[in-house]
Amino acid sequence: MHPYDGRVVSNFIIQALNNQDITIYGDGSQTRSFCFVSDLIDGLVKLMNQEETVGPINVGNPYEFTIKQLAELCVELTGSKSQITFKPLPNDDPKQRRPDISKAREYLKWEPSIQLREGLQMTIEYFKNLDMRRYKKPTSHTAHMNSERERAISTTPTSFQ
Repeated sequence: MHPYDGRVVSNFIIQALNNQDITIYGDGSQTRSFCFVSDLIDGLVKLMNQEETVGPINVGNPYEFTIKQLAELCVELTGSKSQITFKPLPNDDPKQRRPDISKAREYLKWEPSIQLREGLQMTIEYFKNLDMRRYKKPTSHTAHMNSERERAISTTPTSFQ
């Protein structure tokens, strides 16, 4: 896992390990469901090795956590002095992500076994042992530039009636 891949888990862990402020977009109440990679791979292998169904099957973790809960857990598990800061929520950010894994349970006899705390502990250890000299830090952050630009445009009066 690249430490600067821009995903929420790696962002929060790297920020926490470096005692940097953890940035949450929005108020942190939006939810996500986190699935540890070994659980995901196990589910995909079971899907590939069965012949009972060919339809789409969600493989993921149905247990939701708020982004704020994730940030607080990263601070706790790393022993960080990081503070949590809030920025405006991008326009296209979903409020909820939670897969329905009922078909995976039925056809694959599968569900994730690694809970968020355990998965974060393993991921934190991974990042602690990573040779960070091998990775370049990202350039200035632009991930939310379009939302900020759209917000500015929508509040700017126009001469077109």
